[in-house]
Amino acid sequence: MTTIRLTNTKTRTKEDFVPIDPRDVRMYVCGPTVYDRAHLGNARPVIVFDVLFRLLRHVYGADQVTYVRNFTDVDDKINAEAQRRKSLGDPRTLEELIRERTEETIRWYHEDMDALGAMRPTMEPRATEWIGAMIAMIQDLIASGHAYEKEGHVLFRVRSYKDYGKLSGRSVDDMIAGARVEVAPFKEDPMDFVLWKPSTDDLPGWDSPWGPNNGRGRPGWHIECSAMSHELLGDSFDIHGGGIDLQFPHHENEIAQSACAHPEGSFARVWMHNEMLQVEGKKMSKSLGNFFTVRDLLDKGIPGEVIRFVFLSTHYSKPMDWTEEKARQAETELAQWRTVTDTVDASEVTVDTLLALSNDLNTHGVLTELRRLFRQGDHGALKASAELVGLLTPEVAWDYKKQHVMFVPLTIYNKVLDPIAAKIVQAREAKDYATSDRIRDAVIAAGYEVKISKAGVEITPTEHADPAKLEALK
Repeated sequence: MTTIRLTNTKTRTKEDFVPIDPRDVRMYVCGPTVYDRAHLGNARPVIVFDVLFRLLRHVYGADQVTYVRNFTDVDDKINAEAQRRKSLGDPRTLEELIRERTEETIRWYHEDMDALGAMRPTMEPRATEWIGAMIAMIQDLIASGHAYEKEGHVLFRVRSYKDYGKLSGRSVDDMIAGARVEVAPFKEDPMDFVLWKPSTDDLPGWDSPWGPNNGRGRPGWHIECSAMSHELLGDSFDIHGGGIDLQFPHHENEIAQSACAHPEGSFARVWMHNEMLQVEGKKMSKSLGNFFTVRDLLDKGIPGEVIRFVFLSTHYSKPMDWTEEKARQAETELAQWRTVTDTVDASEVTVDTLLALSNDLNTHGVLTELRRLFRQGDHGALKASAELVGLLTPEVAWDYKKQHVMFVPLTIYNKVLDPIAAKIVQAREAKDYATSDRIRDAVIAAGYEVKISKAGVEITPTEHADPAKLEALK
């Protein structure tokens, strides 16, 4: 069986992945808060863990993997939108308006992520459907001394869990010194975080054992994932994933409350975090005018498969830069691959594809292998190997023939690009960097992208590629 190696954030090392039960591999990923359209950054963990889901299914069997990704449908922004609609005269209850908004947003989310070729997880629990499990977990934490109730709030005693901070590598005192924490009169310690809070009449709420008015309140954010993962995956499961922005405090708090509520388990064995996304080299923000949703790109005519390809070009552990140029290059390359595979049956995933993907989801390495298969004309393997990472599938098909992208004949690769790449490698091995740079610059000037790494030299065409300009370099 293929050995999968994954970087475990908790141990800060790349480890052989050994599931608790190979017949039931279990993964939990923190899903979206459903108050609006998913922005481009929201799509990155979806694609990263979709690729991992596909790999696990390939190695262990499609029926042997359980993937849970939640929907957070209890949130101040959701409440605010419902209150806005209520203020405009909508006669329905606040709960009905919240349900309408979240149903609408979940439908948008599914439509947008489907367009990116993401498979639906095995289960997609909504936080509001697991309130009973959250209350039960909170009661256990109070009974064991890890939580306390005050003024209708229930808070977790952070200092009662000795390993708090190990995931993010910080001590509690360092966190207090370096982070903004909510100071409230009902807290014993500034770092204690909310498990349950009271609700007013104009906010959604559920009856609980704490506070007046039948304890009417709502859960804190962190307890949601702990309760749902426990109910659906047990007190020990294999992988917990999410964006690096969730490492602290969300994942740190999840570990603390889950470990204390269920000390007999290990919670998540492996923690994986994807890095953040930038746009044209800058942090995505509305103030910079570079903030957009997945739907914005789809409506501009950028195929979902192109978006997925750009995401796969960067390792999940590295910051990813979305650029229009990358999208154009991806569109060109995918059109070429689809042209040669449309009437071909998929054969077998190549060994090099599986080795790259099993090496901590090295999707860039997979794309390198796909380019090699294209150049060599092994189109059945190209299709099979691309499908493993969610490319060239019917689900992300698009009318590439209408995109007017340039198609580079296979002979151009075999007779021109490969020899030029070999010349660059030869010059660099001889430490003749002047010649190497001269050839590289000429290739770039001819409209090609050149990537030089330890693995070799990749030359791929952009939409501006002109094969005629390469003649002098052969």
